[in-house]
Amino acid sequence: MVFQVDFKTGKPVYLQLVDQVRYAAASGGLRPGEPLPSIRPLAEELRVNRNTVAKAYTELESQGVIETIPGKGCFLKENNSPFTKPVRQKLLLKEVDEAVVMAHHLQVDREAFLTLVKERLDHFERKVASHEEKS
Repeated sequence: MVFQVDFKTGKPVYLQLVDQVRYAAASGGLRPGEPLPSIRPLAEELRVNRNTVAKAYTELESQGVIETIPGKGCFLKENNSPFTKPVRQKLLLKEVDEAVVMAHHLQVDREAFLTLVKERLDHFERKVASHEEKS
């Protein structure tokens, strides 16, 4: 898995890493049981502090996305969310609200926004399907 960080976005690097791992897990780019890169080499590759990568991994572990096996590393967990349905909805609502606010600021009307959301869902579903066909 290739990680990329953008220092100009204003979004903390550790959250960028968290989002990339979550996306890879959801899209099938990372499979359950697959190892994540070790902290030190990844930090060196991205030119960030090791604590930044460790913070991302700690956040992913608290979200139930990865598990750490002492002496072996961090691995993607099975896709069984530790969150209850109301908690998952609350987390998703936060993200949706951010997208709606961004669309409002960019003056994207309702229909264009909904069309874009549908296109992204279709794109994501195709990506998942193509990963499933490969395995």
